[in-house]
Amino acid sequence: MENESEYKPSVMVTNDDGIDAPGLRSLVRVLVSSNLFNVLVCAPDSEKSAVSHSISWQHPLSVKKVDISGVTAFAVSGTPADSTSIGLSKVLFPSVPDLVVSGINMGSNCGYHIVYSGTVAGAREAFFNGVPSVSLSYDWVGGKSKVDNFVLAAEACMPIITAILAEIKNNTYPQNCFLNIDVPTDVANCKGYRLTKQGKSIVKMGWRQVVSESQGGKMLSTMTMDSLASREACVEESTLSTQQEHLLFDREVRGSQVDDADDDYYFLQQGYITVTPLGDLSPPLMDDVEFFNGWLPGVHERVTSSA
Repeated sequence: MENESEYKPSVMVTNDDGIDAPGLRSLVRVLVSSNLFNVLVCAPDSEKSAVSHSISWQHPLSVKKVDISGVTAFAVSGTPADSTSIGLSKVLFPSVPDLVVSGINMGSNCGYHIVYSGTVAGAREAFFNGVPSVSLSYDWVGGKSKVDNFVLAAEACMPIITAILAEIKNNTYPQNCFLNIDVPTDVANCKGYRLTKQGKSIVKMGWRQVVSESQGGKMLSTMTMDSLASREACVEESTLSTQQEHLLFDREVRGSQVDDADDDYYFLQQGYITVTPLGDLSPPLMDDVEFFNGWLPGVHERVTSSA
């Protein structure tokens, strides 16, 4: 048995952008370089954004070991929820990790988009299995954000991760919720942590008919869409034959609904790292909200004093 002074808590990382995504790789690099944790990775083998909490049922999962420096890592053919589930099952790792961190997602996950998010589902699956968990997302904005910002986002969230593990060790961490954390675009100048509640913000989506799969835009997250061409570009009606056997439709952004309230999306846009307690499929218990309301300022004070 290890001496307590040598013991390192285990952190399992998953995501929905795929095991090769820069957000996950940056998070893993920061966790490993701290030398504080035993880091495990179990993540989808490819992009699985916006799949929510779907699971594989009719087909077996394919799992492949992946070489990532400093960690034991597996790529899974299924969803984020699948990846978390099999990672906690002890068929891949010898023991259940102390904490699951899902992310860092390319794009924020606030408001109603939490429901669609595979990143949040990766953390929620751990919560369903009685394992403390956190979902992390970075508010990526095309033309402003850089890949290096994922490292800054991971470093900015390290105090929260270490503080959670300290509570877990002391058996004082709340059991009835998990945390969803969003990091602002300008992470280098963020205003600190802010405990928030889930709002009702949502990007309004519609459908347009297209003539090829390559005509559509690429989804970056459940909050943003990067278009390959102007979404206003029209398609000649003559090319959209209604006689085709298979019609193709692509999602397009048609506006947004943003609450002007004190919620997760509002404070994220104000430059805060938002920390939102979530329940299973309902709001978290008030006792848990009160715990984090008193706990988060202490995390911030420790960061300030060590800076």
